[in-house]
Amino acid sequence: MNATTIPSALPATSADLASPSHRRTTYYWKCDRPAAFHGTTGRADASTLQSALKRALQEKFPKARISLQPGHGQGNHITFIATLDDARRFVRVEDGPEKDNYLIVESRVLHEVRTLGLPAPRVHAVDASRERVPFAWQMLDLVDAPDLNHFQKKGELDLPRMAREIGAAIAHWQCAEPAGYGPFDPAQVTEANTLCGFHACYEDYFFLHFERHLRYLSNQQLLSTREAAEIESEVLLHRPLLSLDQGCLVHKDLALWNILGTPEGIAAFIDWDDAISGDAMDDLSLLACFHDGPVLAQALEGYQMLRPLPSEHRRRFWLHLLRNMIVKAVIRVGAGYFKKSDGFFLIGSGSSGQSLQTFTTQRIATALHGLRGDLPVASL
Repeated sequence: MNATTIPSALPATSADLASPSHRRTTYYWKCDRPAAFHGTTGRADASTLQSALKRALQEKFPKARISLQPGHGQGNHITFIATLDDARRFVRVEDGPEKDNYLIVESRVLHEVRTLGLPAPRVHAVDASRERVPFAWQMLDLVDAPDLNHFQKKGELDLPRMAREIGAAIAHWQCAEPAGYGPFDPAQVTEANTLCGFHACYEDYFFLHFERHLRYLSNQQLLSTREAAEIESEVLLHRPLLSLDQGCLVHKDLALWNILGTPEGIAAFIDWDDAISGDAMDDLSLLACFHDGPVLAQALEGYQMLRPLPSEHRRRFWLHLLRNMIVKAVIRVGAGYFKKSDGFFLIGSGSSGQSLQTFTTQRIATALHGLRGDLPVASL
Protein backbone atom coordinates (compact mmCIF):
# COMPACT_ATOMS: atom_id res chain seq x y z
CA MET A 1 0.00 0.00 0.00
CA ASN A 2 1.51 3.34 -0.97
CA ALA A 3 1.04 6.67 0.77
CA THR A 4 -1.57 8.00 -1.62
CA THR A 5 -3.92 5.03 -1.83
CA ILE A 6 -6.47 3.81 0.66
CA PRO A 7 -8.21 0.61 -0.40
CA SER A 8 -11.94 0.97 -0.96
CA ALA A 9 -14.40 -1.19 0.90
CA LEU A 10 -15.98 -1.64 -2.52
CA PRO A 11 -13.59 -1.77 -5.50
CA ALA A 12 -13.84 1.36 -7.62
CA THR A 13 -15.22 0.37 -11.01
CA SER A 14 -16.24 2.56 -13.93
CA ALA A 15 -19.82 2.20 -12.69
CA ASP A 16 -18.83 3.42 -9.23
CA LEU A 17 -17.11 6.44 -10.71
CA ALA A 18 -20.19 7.36 -12.71
CA SER A 19 -22.72 6.92 -9.89
CA PRO A 20 -24.24 10.07 -8.37
CA SER A 21 -25.15 8.24 -5.12
CA HIS A 22 -21.74 7.05 -3.90
CA ARG A 23 -21.97 9.46 -0.93
CA ARG A 24 -24.28 6.84 0.57
CA THR A 25 -21.24 4.57 1.04
CA THR A 26 -18.76 7.17 2.34
CA TYR A 27 -18.12 8.38 5.86
CA TYR A 28 -15.92 11.25 4.72
CA TRP A 29 -15.61 12.23 1.11
CA LYS A 30 -11.93 13.21 0.92
CA CYS A 31 -10.66 9.75 1.81
CA ASP A 32 -13.60 7.44 1.07
CA ARG A 33 -14.46 8.60 -2.44
CA PRO A 34 -13.59 6.06 -5.16
CA ALA A 35 -10.90 8.44 -6.48
CA ALA A 36 -9.36 8.82 -3.01
CA PHE A 37 -7.62 12.14 -2.27
CA HIS A 38 -8.59 13.70 -5.60
CA GLY A 39 -8.26 17.42 -5.01
CA THR A 40 -5.67 17.02 -2.26
CA THR A 41 -2.66 15.46 -4.00
CA GLY A 42 -2.67 16.91 -7.50
CA ARG A 43 -5.22 17.58 -10.22
CA ALA A 44 -5.91 19.36 -13.47
CA ASP A 45 -4.60 22.90 -13.68
CA ALA A 46 -7.24 25.61 -13.45
CA SER A 47 -6.29 26.91 -16.88
CA THR A 48 -7.46 23.67 -18.53
CA LEU A 49 -10.99 24.25 -17.17
CA GLN A 50 -11.20 28.01 -17.47
CA SER A 51 -12.38 28.33 -21.05
CA ALA A 52 -15.06 25.63 -20.67
CA LEU A 53 -16.26 27.21 -17.43
CA LYS A 54 -16.49 30.64 -19.03
CA ARG A 55 -18.64 29.21 -21.81
CA ALA A 56 -20.93 27.58 -19.24
CA LEU A 57 -21.28 30.83 -17.30
CA GLN A 58 -21.98 32.76 -20.49
CA GLU A 59 -24.77 30.32 -21.34
CA LYS A 60 -26.23 30.75 -17.86
CA PHE A 61 -25.90 34.55 -17.91
CA PRO A 62 -26.13 35.38 -21.66
CA LYS A 63 -26.48 39.15 -21.23
CA ALA A 64 -23.59 39.61 -18.81
CA ARG A 65 -20.03 40.67 -19.62
CA ILE A 66 -18.00 37.90 -17.98
CA SER A 67 -14.33 37.66 -17.09
CA LEU A 68 -12.71 34.83 -15.17
CA GLN A 69 -9.47 34.35 -13.25
CA PRO A 70 -8.11 31.55 -11.04
CA GLY A 71 -9.06 31.77 -7.36
CA HIS A 72 -5.99 29.89 -6.03
CA GLY A 73 -7.95 28.08 -3.32
CA GLN A 74 -6.37 25.27 -1.24
CA GLY A 75 -9.52 23.22 -0.69
CA ASN A 76 -11.15 20.30 -2.49
CA HIS A 77 -12.37 22.34 -5.43
CA ILE A 78 -10.73 24.31 -8.20
CA THR A 79 -11.79 27.91 -7.64
CA PHE A 80 -12.21 31.01 -9.79
CA ILE A 81 -13.14 34.64 -9.38
CA ALA A 82 -15.78 35.64 -11.93
CA THR A 83 -16.79 39.20 -12.78
CA LEU A 84 -20.29 39.55 -14.23
CA ASP A 85 -20.62 43.13 -15.43
CA ASP A 86 -19.54 44.92 -12.23
CA ALA A 87 -20.35 42.13 -9.76
CA ARG A 88 -17.60 39.81 -8.53
CA ARG A 89 -18.51 36.22 -7.69
CA PHE A 90 -16.75 33.11 -6.38
CA VAL A 91 -16.95 29.95 -8.51
CA ARG A 92 -16.07 26.41 -7.42
CA VAL A 93 -15.51 23.46 -9.75
CA GLU A 94 -15.82 19.77 -8.81
CA ASP A 95 -13.93 17.84 -11.50
CA GLY A 96 -13.62 14.38 -9.95
CA PRO A 97 -14.17 11.23 -12.03
CA GLU A 98 -17.02 10.10 -9.76
CA LYS A 99 -19.27 12.79 -11.25
CA ASP A 100 -20.25 13.85 -7.74
CA ASN A 101 -23.32 16.07 -7.55
CA TYR A 102 -23.11 17.15 -3.89
CA LEU A 103 -22.80 20.81 -4.88
CA ILE A 104 -26.58 20.61 -5.31
CA VAL A 105 -26.88 19.50 -1.70
CA GLU A 106 -24.45 22.13 -0.45
CA SER A 107 -26.43 24.84 -2.22
CA ARG A 108 -29.58 23.67 -0.41
CA VAL A 109 -27.68 23.59 2.91
CA LEU A 110 -26.46 27.14 2.36
CA HIS A 111 -30.05 28.24 1.78
CA GLU A 112 -31.03 26.56 5.06
CA VAL A 113 -28.20 28.25 6.95
CA ARG A 114 -29.01 31.68 5.52
CA THR A 115 -32.72 31.18 6.29
CA LEU A 116 -31.77 30.63 9.92
CA GLY A 117 -30.11 34.06 9.85
CA LEU A 118 -26.51 32.85 9.94
CA PRO A 119 -23.80 34.43 7.76
CA ALA A 120 -23.10 32.30 4.70
CA PRO A 121 -22.60 32.98 0.97
CA ARG A 122 -25.65 33.22 -1.26
CA VAL A 123 -25.73 30.76 -4.18
CA HIS A 124 -26.33 32.48 -7.53
CA ALA A 125 -26.19 29.37 -9.73
CA VAL A 126 -25.24 25.70 -9.59
CA ASP A 127 -25.01 23.02 -12.27
CA ALA A 128 -24.02 19.46 -11.43
CA SER A 129 -25.61 17.89 -14.51
CA ARG A 130 -22.37 17.75 -16.56
CA GLU A 131 -24.50 18.10 -19.68
CA ARG A 132 -22.65 21.16 -21.01
CA VAL A 133 -19.26 20.70 -19.36
CA PRO A 134 -17.55 17.63 -17.85
CA PHE A 135 -17.59 19.06 -14.32
CA ALA A 136 -19.98 20.47 -11.73
CA TRP A 137 -19.82 24.15 -10.82
CA GLN A 138 -21.34 26.55 -8.33
CA MET A 139 -21.38 30.36 -8.25
CA LEU A 140 -21.54 32.10 -4.86
CA ASP A 141 -21.18 35.51 -3.30
CA LEU A 142 -17.56 36.60 -3.14
CA VAL A 143 -17.14 37.41 0.56
CA ASP A 144 -14.61 40.21 0.85
CA ALA A 145 -12.75 38.87 3.90
CA PRO A 146 -9.89 36.47 4.59
CA ASP A 147 -10.38 33.30 6.59
CA LEU A 148 -9.80 33.44 10.35
CA ASN A 149 -6.79 31.13 10.04
CA HIS A 150 -5.02 34.03 8.31
CA PHE A 151 -5.29 36.12 11.47
CA GLN A 152 -4.55 33.18 13.77
CA LYS A 153 -1.26 32.49 11.98
CA LYS A 154 -0.31 36.17 12.37
CA GLY A 155 -1.16 36.12 16.07
CA GLU A 156 -3.92 38.68 15.61
CA LEU A 157 -6.95 36.59 16.63
CA ASP A 158 -8.43 36.42 20.12
CA LEU A 159 -9.39 32.80 19.56
CA PRO A 160 -11.18 32.09 22.87
CA ARG A 161 -13.46 35.10 22.29
CA MET A 162 -14.07 34.03 18.69
CA ALA A 163 -14.72 30.45 19.83
CA ARG A 164 -17.64 31.70 21.90
CA GLU A 165 -19.18 33.20 18.76
CA ILE A 166 -18.51 29.99 16.81
CA GLY A 167 -20.11 27.86 19.54
CA ALA A 168 -23.24 30.02 19.46
CA ALA A 169 -23.39 29.64 15.67
CA ILE A 170 -23.14 25.83 15.96
CA ALA A 171 -26.08 25.82 18.36
CA HIS A 172 -27.98 28.08 15.96
CA TRP A 173 -27.59 25.88 12.87
CA GLN A 174 -28.53 22.83 14.93
CA CYS A 175 -32.05 24.25 14.83
CA ALA A 176 -32.12 22.51 11.45
CA GLU A 177 -33.08 18.89 12.16
CA PRO A 178 -33.18 16.96 8.88
CA ALA A 179 -34.61 13.50 8.49
CA GLY A 180 -32.20 10.58 8.40
CA TYR A 181 -28.49 10.57 9.15
CA GLY A 182 -25.20 11.03 7.35
CA PRO A 183 -24.71 12.74 3.97
CA PHE A 184 -27.81 14.14 2.32
CA ASP A 185 -29.44 12.47 -0.67
CA PRO A 186 -29.16 14.75 -3.74
CA ALA A 187 -32.29 13.13 -5.20
CA GLN A 188 -34.32 14.36 -2.22
CA VAL A 189 -33.00 17.88 -2.81
CA THR A 190 -33.83 17.92 -6.52
CA GLU A 191 -37.19 16.13 -6.25
CA ALA A 192 -38.57 17.39 -2.93
CA ASN A 193 -36.31 20.37 -2.07
CA THR A 194 -35.59 18.78 1.31
CA LEU A 195 -32.53 17.60 3.21
CA CYS A 196 -32.69 13.91 4.09
CA GLY A 197 -29.76 11.77 5.19
CA PHE A 198 -29.09 8.51 3.36
CA HIS A 199 -29.12 6.43 6.57
CA ALA A 200 -32.03 5.48 8.82
CA CYS A 201 -29.67 4.86 11.75
CA TYR A 202 -26.85 7.15 12.90
CA GLU A 203 -24.76 4.21 14.06
CA ASP A 204 -24.74 2.83 10.50
CA TYR A 205 -23.22 6.08 9.26
CA PHE A 206 -20.72 6.46 12.13
CA PHE A 207 -19.15 3.05 11.53
CA LEU A 208 -18.82 3.34 7.75
CA HIS A 209 -15.19 2.35 6.95
CA PHE A 210 -14.22 2.62 10.62
CA GLU A 211 -12.25 -0.64 10.61
CA ARG A 212 -10.72 0.19 7.22
CA HIS A 213 -9.51 3.59 8.44
CA LEU A 214 -7.87 2.02 11.49
CA ARG A 215 -6.29 -0.71 9.37
CA TYR A 216 -4.89 1.89 7.00
CA LEU A 217 -3.30 3.90 9.80
CA SER A 218 -1.84 0.72 11.25
CA ASN A 219 -0.48 -0.39 7.86
CA GLN A 220 1.05 3.06 7.40
CA GLN A 221 2.57 2.76 10.91
CA LEU A 222 0.95 5.91 12.24
CA LEU A 223 -0.77 3.68 14.80
CA SER A 224 0.50 0.39 16.16
CA THR A 225 -1.69 -2.70 15.84
CA ARG A 226 -2.24 -2.55 19.61
CA GLU A 227 -3.28 1.12 19.50
CA ALA A 228 -5.74 0.48 16.68
CA ALA A 229 -7.25 -2.45 18.58
CA GLU A 230 -7.60 -0.37 21.76
CA ILE A 231 -9.37 2.40 19.85
CA GLU A 232 -11.78 -0.03 18.21
CA SER A 233 -12.56 -1.73 21.53
CA GLU A 234 -13.24 1.57 23.33
CA VAL A 235 -15.45 2.92 20.55
CA LEU A 236 -17.50 -0.28 20.45
CA LEU A 237 -17.91 -0.10 24.23
CA HIS A 238 -19.60 3.29 23.82
CA ARG A 239 -21.75 2.28 20.87
CA PRO A 240 -25.01 3.00 22.78
CA LEU A 241 -24.19 6.73 22.66
CA LEU A 242 -24.84 6.59 18.91
CA SER A 243 -28.53 5.72 19.32
CA LEU A 244 -29.93 9.09 18.30
CA ASP A 245 -33.64 9.86 18.08
CA GLN A 246 -33.04 12.91 15.86
CA GLY A 247 -30.09 14.26 13.91
CA CYS A 248 -29.13 17.90 13.51
CA LEU A 249 -27.25 19.83 10.84
CA VAL A 250 -23.48 19.26 11.13
CA HIS A 251 -20.98 21.27 9.07
CA LYS A 252 -18.50 18.37 9.30
CA ASP A 253 -15.46 20.41 8.18
CA LEU A 254 -15.53 23.18 10.76
CA ALA A 255 -12.16 24.93 11.05
CA LEU A 256 -10.82 28.48 10.99
CA TRP A 257 -10.07 28.32 7.25
CA ASN A 258 -13.76 27.67 6.62
CA ILE A 259 -14.81 30.80 8.52
CA LEU A 260 -14.33 34.18 6.84
CA GLY A 261 -14.14 37.44 8.73
CA THR A 262 -11.87 39.70 10.76
CA PRO A 263 -10.56 39.58 14.35
CA GLU A 264 -13.67 41.57 15.23
CA GLY A 265 -16.27 39.17 13.87
CA ILE A 266 -17.45 36.48 11.47
CA ALA A 267 -18.49 37.38 7.92
CA ALA A 268 -19.41 33.91 6.62
CA PHE A 269 -19.28 30.19 7.35
CA ILE A 270 -18.21 28.51 4.10
CA ASP A 271 -17.50 25.08 2.56
CA TRP A 272 -20.57 23.11 3.59
CA ASP A 273 -19.88 20.40 1.01
CA ASP A 274 -19.33 17.72 3.68
CA ALA A 275 -22.47 18.64 5.66
CA ILE A 276 -24.48 15.80 7.22
CA SER A 277 -27.30 15.08 9.64
CA GLY A 278 -25.61 13.89 12.79
CA ASP A 279 -24.74 14.31 16.46
CA ALA A 280 -24.91 17.60 18.35
CA MET A 281 -21.34 17.26 19.63
CA ASP A 282 -19.74 16.53 16.24
CA ASP A 283 -18.97 20.10 15.11
CA LEU A 284 -17.68 21.01 18.58
CA SER A 285 -15.38 17.99 18.40
CA LEU A 286 -14.14 19.20 15.02
CA LEU A 287 -12.93 22.41 16.64
CA ALA A 288 -11.05 20.18 19.09
CA CYS A 289 -9.19 18.59 16.18
CA PHE A 290 -7.15 21.82 16.08
CA HIS A 291 -7.59 23.67 19.39
CA ASP A 292 -7.22 23.05 23.12
CA GLY A 293 -9.34 23.14 26.28
CA PRO A 294 -9.58 26.93 26.88
CA VAL A 295 -10.86 27.45 23.33
CA LEU A 296 -13.36 24.59 23.61
CA ALA A 297 -14.56 25.84 27.00
CA GLN A 298 -15.50 29.15 25.38
CA ALA A 299 -17.15 27.38 22.44
CA LEU A 300 -19.27 25.39 24.90
CA GLU A 301 -20.20 28.60 26.73
CA GLY A 302 -21.33 30.15 23.48
CA TYR A 303 -23.26 27.01 22.57
CA GLN A 304 -25.10 26.98 25.90
CA MET A 305 -26.29 30.55 25.36
CA LEU A 306 -28.71 29.08 22.80
CA ARG A 307 -29.04 25.36 23.55
CA PRO A 308 -28.43 23.07 26.54
CA LEU A 309 -25.66 20.52 26.18
CA PRO A 310 -27.02 17.06 25.31
CA SER A 311 -26.95 14.11 27.72
CA GLU A 312 -23.57 12.39 28.02
CA HIS A 313 -22.10 15.39 26.21
CA ARG A 314 -18.55 14.73 27.40
CA ARG A 315 -18.30 11.15 26.16
CA ARG A 316 -20.13 12.05 22.94
CA PHE A 317 -17.61 14.85 22.45
CA TRP A 318 -14.59 12.53 22.94
CA LEU A 319 -16.15 9.78 20.83
CA HIS A 320 -16.60 12.14 17.90
CA LEU A 321 -13.21 13.74 18.38
CA LEU A 322 -11.65 10.29 18.16
CA ARG A 323 -13.63 9.41 15.00
CA ASN A 324 -12.79 12.73 13.36
CA MET A 325 -9.09 12.53 14.22
CA ILE A 326 -8.90 9.05 12.72
CA VAL A 327 -10.34 10.41 9.48
CA LYS A 328 -8.06 13.43 9.51
CA ALA A 329 -5.07 11.15 10.09
CA VAL A 330 -6.06 9.04 7.07
CA ILE A 331 -6.26 12.18 4.93
CA ARG A 332 -3.01 13.62 6.26
CA VAL A 333 -1.09 10.40 5.60
CA GLY A 334 -2.69 9.67 2.24
CA ALA A 335 -2.41 13.20 0.87
CA GLY A 336 1.15 13.72 2.11
CA TYR A 337 0.37 16.55 4.53
CA PHE A 338 3.14 15.47 6.91
CA LYS A 339 5.70 16.35 4.24
CA LYS A 340 4.53 19.96 3.78
CA SER A 341 5.87 23.25 5.20
CA ASP A 342 4.12 26.02 7.14
CA GLY A 343 2.96 27.60 3.88
CA PHE A 344 0.27 24.91 3.91
CA PHE A 345 -2.93 26.09 5.61
CA LEU A 346 -3.00 23.22 8.14
CA ILE A 347 0.48 23.87 9.50
CA GLY A 348 1.07 26.67 12.00
CA SER A 349 3.59 29.43 11.39
CA GLY A 350 7.10 28.20 12.13
CA SER A 351 5.97 24.54 12.35
CA SER A 352 6.45 21.62 9.97
CA GLY A 353 4.73 18.55 8.62
CA GLN A 354 6.51 16.51 11.27
CA SER A 355 4.99 18.65 14.01
CA LEU A 356 1.55 18.11 12.41
CA GLN A 357 2.17 14.35 12.54
CA THR A 358 3.11 14.52 16.22
CA PHE A 359 0.05 16.64 17.00
CA THR A 360 -2.17 14.18 15.10
CA THR A 361 -1.05 11.11 17.01
CA GLN A 362 -1.16 12.95 20.33
CA ARG A 363 -4.68 14.21 19.70
CA ILE A 364 -5.87 10.67 18.88
CA ALA A 365 -4.38 9.45 22.16
CA THR A 366 -5.94 12.37 24.07
CA ALA A 367 -9.38 11.64 22.61
CA LEU A 368 -9.10 7.97 23.60
CA HIS A 369 -8.06 8.95 27.14
CA GLY A 370 -10.93 11.44 27.41
CA LEU A 371 -13.47 8.87 26.24
CA ARG A 372 -12.25 6.26 28.71
CA GLY A 373 -12.28 8.65 31.64
CA ASP A 374 -15.34 10.76 30.74
CA LEU A 375 -13.06 13.77 31.22
CA PRO A 376 -14.19 17.42 31.13
CA VAL A 377 -13.88 18.95 27.67
CA ALA A 378 -11.83 21.79 29.15
CA SER A 379 -9.12 19.25 30.07
CA LEU A 380 -8.15 18.95 26.40
